Amino acid sequence: MSLGLYLHIPYCFSKCRYCDFYSAPGKRGVPRAYVDALLRELHRFAPDAPLRPDTLYFGGGTPSLLDPADAARLIDAASPLPGAEITLEANPETVTEESLRAFREAGVNRISFGVQSARDSQLKTLGRPHTAKQARAAFRAAQRAGFENISGDIMLALPHYTQAEFDETLELIESGGATHISAYLLKIEPDSAFGKHPPEGLPTGDEAADFYLYAVEQLEHHGYQQYEISNFAKPGYEGKHNLIYWDCGDYLGLGPAAHSCMGGKRFCYPADTEAFLNDNAAPVLDGGCGAEDYLILQLRLRKGLDLAEYKARYGKEFSTAQLAFVKNCVKSGYAAFDGHTLALTPAGLIVQNSILAELL
Repeated sequence: MSLGLYLHIPYCFSKCRYCDFYSAPGKRGVPRAYVDALLRELHRFAPDAPLRPDTLYFGGGTPSLLDPADAARLIDAASPLPGAEITLEANPETVTEESLRAFREAGVNRISFGVQSARDSQLKTLGRPHTAKQARAAFRAAQRAGFENISGDIMLALPHYTQAEFDETLELIESGGATHISAYLLKIEPDSAFGKHPPEGLPTGDEAADFYLYAVEQLEHHGYQQYEISNFAKPGYEGKHNLIYWDCGDYLGLGPAAHSCMGGKRFCYPADTEAFLNDNAAPVLDGGCGAEDYLILQLRLRKGLDLAEYKARYGKEFSTAQLAFVKNCVKSGYAAFDGHTLALTPAGLIVQNSILAELL
């Protein structure tokens, strides 16, 4: 069984207007005490031997605020398996060729840049602290630093959005040597700055769906094959860490607000950095991961849900009514079904929640 290790780096220079993820102020970067706290938790979960994860993911927050030497300490403590995918999320304005080279030497072999848009006016609207010029420079620096596995994030259906803006952003990321692209529809979260003060010019639901379908078409035309609702990759560059999540594998998340699922049981740390630093934030149980979770997560993937695997893992089979519904989805162009595997089309992924409501 594969194990994915997630290390949460909550520190950010500033909060983006669409973001409702847990974060903490990071004007001076990531405190050494926080790295020590992560090391403490690594030892707590693996007191006698390293974890030996198959994947290691530094997420945030802004993990590129880490000192590369501290990243090396954490990687060494986890002792990932040979050939493990080790990802670091990065904001373009926080990296240099020197720092990226140091991260590479520390063991990071996959870098993921939050680009979102190639238009500076849009980046300003989103509250992003970088410019398009800085994003281009970051990709060039990553290539010179020796990274071959590079990912870039795009946000879709932004205020006053157009297909031309998507095309410009795709060009920036593709020309930067990206082997993987994540493309997300903007979601207005209630606890974000946008949730409290929505921006003008947001697309309608139908317009957002059209932008999504256009993005899928263009990404695949450029050689980025869709393998999950929002993720696209050149062959062989699918994100291994997130695939552990979507396949209901075991993953351990360390840090405030980090979630885990081990042996079918979920648990998470409180969203409190100070408590975590002071060793006063023990993880709490958060339910389990069962058949419903597996069905939901597998239908995020373009490969779909293997019904034989579903039955083998959970003893579940589709009823006559469920199979009839699936056939209607196929007729409507929302799904493909060969009697063995149910997979949603891009159009079906847009209305996935409605489909799941009928299948669960």
